[in-house]
Amino acid sequence: MASSEDRPNSYTYAQAGVDIDAGNALVRAIAPLARSTKRSGADAELGGFGGLFDLKATGYKDPVLVAANDGVGTKLKVAIDAKLHDTVGIDLVAMSVNDLVVQGAEPLFFLDYFATGKLDIETATSVISGIAEGCRQANCALIGGETAEMPGMYADGDYDLAGFAVGAVERDQVLPRADVGAGDVILGLASTGFHSNGYSLVRRIVGDHGFAYDAPFPLDESRTIGEALIAPTRIYVRSVLAAVRETGAVKALAHITGGGFVENIPRVLPDGIAAEIEGASWVMPDVFRWVMKLGGVEETEMGRTFNCGIGMIVVVSPDEAARVQAVLEKAGETVWQIGHLRDRKDDEPHVVIKGAIGSLK
Repeated sequence: MASSEDRPNSYTYAQAGVDIDAGNALVRAIAPLARSTKRSGADAELGGFGGLFDLKATGYKDPVLVAANDGVGTKLKVAIDAKLHDTVGIDLVAMSVNDLVVQGAEPLFFLDYFATGKLDIETATSVISGIAEGCRQANCALIGGETAEMPGMYADGDYDLAGFAVGAVERDQVLPRADVGAGDVILGLASTGFHSNGYSLVRRIVGDHGFAYDAPFPLDESRTIGEALIAPTRIYVRSVLAAVRETGAVKALAHITGGGFVENIPRVLPDGIAAEIEGASWVMPDVFRWVMKLGGVEETEMGRTFNCGIGMIVVVSPDEAARVQAVLEKAGETVWQIGHLRDRKDDEPHVVIKGAIGSLK
């Protein structure tokens, strides 16, 4: 038992490991970042007990609100170990706003939660700068958040993230539409890499083979392995909303996250309909091929763990496919026609993949 001489006469929060001054300094540092995400309905100023948003200012007539929350998962361990903190905030925003847009919703505002054992202002500012960048890409306002310093909960240098997004869509424009059915075409939008799924497997393979994150990436030595693995999730909001609004032809969307095609496409299919995917219709990025070969990962395991190069799918009628594809490409997307919908037999899966996935040369 400690003697009275070993114990302070007057305990402080700082002695317990929580630095209030550092927290206040972080708020001051990130205030301009939040301000840079300002949009109609939000002034994007921090400091209140809650973030305010004026829905009326956005011009919606009969809006339905859509909400989503998510994290970044063990991709954070890659960021922490590789000391690359400036893009995981983009991932955090992307995982929620991409879920909103598949229902036709425009993301309006975002809130973040950053938790760590001991607050490092430089690291936290770098992370939140990525969150602000993600919000700018999605045209949603960063209206608030929470920073939690919790000694004993996290190892030195570790932190965790969660994000919360709210969007709106006119009631008569909610996706998926009721006319999704056999004969519809599936367009696939290229991903930037693993996005934010499957990193427990990626880290296990890379670690078991003794690769360091600062080593050159074997398939592109202009970047490190860490840089290849940490590429941020693509945010599809602006391009997809452009296609929805300019063409009126988008029937359904699916964000391809953990579970790949097999688990995500069925979420937007009506009963009795299957999606048939042509595996050789798109190019799987090199980073997938490297991990697949390095770990001897079976193709079925790749397909149910990763997006394998397709981060979003768009369902349209055959006569509208070219028009929708043109709008998406004009907005900066790489688009492939990767399959179609057809009637489903009772004994077959909801998603049928024909050929080797992502094998287009």
